[in-house]
Amino acid sequence: MSSSGSTYGDIHRYEPARESTAAAVALVLLTIVEVVFVGLFTFGLVNGWGYSPLGNMYLGGILAIIFVDLAFILMVYRKEFLPDVMIVKKRRRKWEDLYIREEDVDGTSFAEGDPLESVKRAVYPYYKR
Repeated sequence: MSSSGSTYGDIHRYEPARESTAAAVALVLLTIVEVVFVGLFTFGLVNGWGYSPLGNMYLGGILAIIFVDLAFILMVYRKEFLPDVMIVKKRRRKWEDLYIREEDVDGTSFAEGDPLESVKRAVYPYYKR
């Protein structure tokens, strides 16, 4: 991935979406199935199916089917209808995240200056320099 001349935010690869008809039909069918199961789950909640152990398991199963179906809808949509884009990002060094200048990366020495001043600063952090 080392392309010369790539700067932050440049698009490195762009492949347009396929947008196939079969995927569109699959999305419509999966959405219809989703609406049916959401309606069935809502009907079960309103009629109090959750009060019996068997009805509670039935509602849990319907809810699991709803989320699995939603996962398939999102998977098909991402695969077939969103473009494949890779954007160049440069990783910053850790000291850049802390807003430290490059010459201050190593910090300051503990033993610089008067040793008595260092002890005063260590005991009382707000001691003026």
